[in-house]
This record gives sequence, C-alpha cells and structure tokens, in this order.
Amino acid sequence: MAKGKQSEEDRMKALVAKRKQASESRPAFVRQESWRYVRIHPEWRKPKGIDSKMRRQDKGWPPLVRVGYRGPADARGLHPSGHIEVVVYRPADLASLVPGRDVARIGGTVGAKKRAAILERANELGIRVLNPTGLRVIESKE
Repeated sequence: MAKGKQSEEDRMKALVAKRKQASESRPAFVRQESWRYVRIHPEWRKPKGIDSKMRRQDKGWPPLVRVGYRGPADARGLHPSGHIEVVVYRPADLASLVPGRDVARIGGTVGAKKRAAILERANELGIRVLNPTGLRVIESKE
C-alpha cells in the first residue's frame, strides 16, 4: 500500500516538474507594440488588425498565445508541492480531503473564529494548511 502511495506522489512531483519545464520554455507573450509605446502595457491582448504583422505571424514578431504552449493536463491545478489544492470555508469541508494527497487553503472571506476552528480540525485530521497565518493572538495584560 505504501509503495503505491509513494509512486503516486512521485508521479505528481514528475508532473509538476514537467509543468515547470514547459513554463520555462514558454515565451513571454506581450501585447503588440507594447515595447514601442509607453502608454501600451505589455499584458497580452490578441492582435486583430487587418495588416497586423504579429497576427499574421511574420518572421521576427513575437509569438501568439496558442493552445500548444499549455502544460500537461494532469498537472493543471496542482500546488507546486504536487498536492491537490482545495479551498476551505468551514471545518466540515475538511472531511472530504485526503491527508496525503490534498492540501487546504482557507478562503479569503473566512473570519478569525472560523479560521481558528479550521486550523484546529486540520491538525486533528493531519491535513496541511497552505495559509495558516492571519490569526491574531491577543495577549492579556496581567
């Protein structure tokens, strides 16, 4: 049983490594003419002009965003550690998580009281929480 779990963990780590390799070889997609004018920000926009050399993919122009640049499908949505990331809003949401495979991220709208309850329940179940901070400890002056 442990060997199967280990191989699954190795497979996830390999997928994340492959995704990282694909990300490193992916070009920086820039908006057309953004290098030329200060007022045009470099965030990607699809070139749509009828005479656009970038849209026509003329030699020497930056590449367009294409589906072929995507990473492996199995690695999409995984945390860089290789675990499946699940957003949690209440302690009951932790029941569906598998301790070795999943990691929890506490939702941004969760308050301090419920956050403390989620952290306590996650410790009991042995589930890793990615963002455990944000809980203020109030010290009494005695």
